[in-house]
Amino acid sequence: MDTAPAASTPQRRLHRVEAAAELLDIKRSTAYERIRLGRLRTVRVGRRRLVPTEYIEEFVELLKREAEAAA
Repeated sequence: MDTAPAASTPQRRLHRVEAAAELLDIKRSTAYERIRLGRLRTVRVGRRRLVPTEYIEEFVELLKREAEAAA
């Protein structure tokens, strides 16, 4: 039996706000609040608000910096 991986599936680079909230392990309403406050950035594609993977990582880094500063 061939166990070689199938063709690599591309990583998703834009996430719905709900999916970004799930990745961050926060509630959807919390994600929208962070967006409203400018802490979690998004892009618009038509009428849709999407969160690029880089912005999710940027938000995590912001949280880490704040935790270090508070310690």
